[in-house]
Amino acid sequence: MGTRTKLIPASSQTVGPFFRIGLDYLMDCTLSDDAHAGGMIAIQGKVLDRDGAPVPDALLEFWSGEQRAYSNDAGSTGSGISDGFRRAATDGNGAFKVVMKKPDLDRLGDGRFQAPHMLVLVFARGLLRHLISRVYFEGEPGNANDPVLLEIPAERRHTLIARRDEASAYCWDVKLQGADETVFFAW
Repeated sequence: MGTRTKLIPASSQTVGPFFRIGLDYLMDCTLSDDAHAGGMIAIQGKVLDRDGAPVPDALLEFWSGEQRAYSNDAGSTGSGISDGFRRAATDGNGAFKVVMKKPDLDRLGDGRFQAPHMLVLVFARGLLRHLISRVYFEGEPGNANDPVLLEIPAERRHTLIARRDEASAYCWDVKLQGADETVFFAW
């Protein structure tokens, strides 16, 4: 009779680090929360898991096409971080808020335009790689003709569009899996 290996259940392991810890020095904490000044907008929301539970230690990077990160060029806030780049960590309730310049239409090489949007990278425990998404803005006329949005099935597009909350604030939740999962892109 051969010996049998007994399988012993083990606790699950997640990919770390927990992104809030140790990254505070990379956050731009000098920016004003005043989203009404100089074309700035606020985007706030939550990062949620498959069950709708908050993800308290995620990190989001927001990029607009017009600026490079950590630029000292014109358009920079003076903190060394460009108006077109921000990082936001989620709090204990999975909530984040970022204030940055609202992007303009983006011209493609073939002459078509993309609606104002930001590229968003999502880092969180349990992910082997960051996730890549976009956030568009409710009420933008360019949304109807945006070549990327038109490639997304109509019933899923809403996961990429931030809802207007007030004059210069938008709400956008990131759902990592499950029903109403945010659209993520392969890059």
